[in-house]
Amino acid sequence: MRQIRTDLAMEAREFYCEQNKNREPEGVQMRTEERDGVLVTRVRIVNHRGEQLLGKPVGNYVTLECPELTTGNPDDAERISRILSHELGRLLPEHCQSVFVAGLGNWNITPDALGPKTASKLFVTRHLKEFLPERRDAKEVCAISPGVLGLTGIETGEIIKGIAASLKPDCVIAIDALASRKMSRVNTTIQLSDTGISPGAGVGNHRFALTKESIGVPVIGIGVPTVVDAATIAGDAVELLLQALHSQSQKKEELQKLSVLLENPYDALREVLHKENLIVAPKDADFALSAVSNILASGLNLTFHPDFTYQELLQLQN
Repeated sequence: MRQIRTDLAMEAREFYCEQNKNREPEGVQMRTEERDGVLVTRVRIVNHRGEQLLGKPVGNYVTLECPELTTGNPDDAERISRILSHELGRLLPEHCQSVFVAGLGNWNITPDALGPKTASKLFVTRHLKEFLPERRDAKEVCAISPGVLGLTGIETGEIIKGIAASLKPDCVIAIDALASRKMSRVNTTIQLSDTGISPGAGVGNHRFALTKESIGVPVIGIGVPTVVDAATIAGDAVELLLQALHSQSQKKEELQKLSVLLENPYDALREVLHKENLIVAPKDADFALSAVSNILASGLNLTFHPDFTYQELLQLQN
């Protein structure tokens, strides 16, 4: 199966179906529903076979598709934040009272700064819990942005593992920028998973994976695609062209020649572009990062502090 660069389980499943005549992958379950205008897709990889076919660990993956993620509209932001909070609450371990949030990524590079930007907007309470007796449902929350290997010389996973061993939280939540295979999903999609996260995997830079096995406590991964592989964009364009030719042209010989020449446009274009290894972000990446990190932080804050109102948390966040 041709490899694609994506961190989204739903896209891995879509790609498998495309390559196998719409046959569903073994060991994978999927269902979709709409919640207040947001399309929620749940992919569950139930066994090793599904893990092999999709290239994702066994576990649950929840994807929220929300084109309004970067509109800046306050009503959209609150609506999406509440849906995100609901889905995150379903993934948290039972009786979870303390949470350690890790904002992964390089804060000096806009498309990779989602984790640090979100972590900076969280209402951290580990040092304040004793002063908030009336807020009984508030969890003990702490957060860190550990940087990246190139800045610190230390594997991010080693930092998170060391802190988790000292603090002994009930859960670690890792927030990171992801890669998508569809430009339409960049900055419009949120993925949550209970399988942890592998920093840099979507752009081919695999690092120390943050999982329950490696960290010692359950790890929830939260991410938003902020980049897409340039070869993927070009390949999508060629496939659209081929579809148009097949639907309009009557010259079978020409179509056959084109089909042979462009039988595998992704691999052909990747061969041309591989030396540059281009990863593309939208031109409005700065604005999108601000809007997306605000919504992620709001969703997390609502989950951690249910006794606070959305407006109270927004004031604390800003």
